Amino acid sequence: MESSASGTLDEAYQRLHATGPEFDGWLSNHGPMAAEAMVRHGHADRVHRWLDVYMRRLEEFPRGSGPIGASWQDALDDPRRIADWTAYFRREVAEQPWRLVLETWWPRLLPGVAAAATHGVIRVGHAVRALTEDGEDADHLSELAHGLAYWAARWQPVPGAVATEPPPATAAAGEPAGARPAAADALAAVPRITDQSGGIRDLLARLAELPGWPAALAVPHVPASAEALRSWLADLVHAATIRYLYYRHGEGIMLVHSATAPNAILRTLPVLDKRLWAPSVAASWAAAAALTAIYTPAAPAAQTELPDSPAGPQAAEETFARAVEHGDEHVIKFADTAADVCARAGNTHALAAAVRATQLIER
Repeated sequence: MESSASGTLDEAYQRLHATGPEFDGWLSNHGPMAAEAMVRHGHADRVHRWLDVYMRRLEEFPRGSGPIGASWQDALDDPRRIADWTAYFRREVAEQPWRLVLETWWPRLLPGVAAAATHGVIRVGHAVRALTEDGEDADHLSELAHGLAYWAARWQPVPGAVATEPPPATAAAGEPAGARPAAADALAAVPRITDQSGGIRDLLARLAELPGWPAALAVPHVPASAEALRSWLADLVHAATIRYLYYRHGEGIMLVHSATAPNAILRTLPVLDKRLWAPSVAASWAAAAALTAIYTPAAPAAQTELPDSPAGPQAAEETFARAVEHGDEHVIKFADTAADVCARAGNTHALAAAVRATQLIER
């Protein structure tokens, strides 16, 4: 990235770090994630104007109550400690390499992947991409600290999910072809809850009583080899993005995260020890399956309601530009993931899903 664009992101982080990670009680502050995506796709010149509007909704950064210490487990899932967690992680990334901090805390936070409707892990994924592609300056490191802190303060497991132990470093190659279902088939088999009223914590709690939920969580056997793990996770992101095209009308904003959360984890895999890849893929599946179960409508949209897939050599860039013009933070983040899917798989239906988001999510 050009230094001017990276500087724009630093300026955005500086503005946003004076605000809290939530507003209006529980809504997540998407500013850092959307700004990073806009800069990444060549729209640095739009970032500050977008923030001028977006930040009108945000609240001041909260005050702390005391330092996080050896009994840090007691402070997990305590949003009152967000400032304390942020101070803790800012010290951590200042005193040691950020990759070491991530290596230490990733397995501790991963079982709580549902934190803030998966926004904790998504924010960390955007921060990791900024650090690996732009460099390790103070503002980028601070954003990683804010992301980890938000994840810790809202830490929440997916009901029924069991953390997968990392395979041995000498694990054999992946399973035979056909030994596990494709990600799209696995998502299609996830049962849905019938009462989809209430907030995400209420909805997640209902999963424990959902017939077929334990079986759905166990469907995709995590492969053993590192390459197969990354491939399976990429397939999951692909499947969740395409599925959004057909099922977005159920809950357009929340279903975005069934794709963006696994994609955040996929982006983070390369900086993690490969022994952490298996539990990361398992957590990705748990998050995507949970969001699918609690927000999917009873039937897909009619084919006549769906937009055509964008075409042409600049289709991905034009689709993302359309998302920026729309302005909604969820649309921008989803278009970012759709562009990733299109680049990996060449499937322009992913771009059609992003276009559908611009049509149905109100700004």
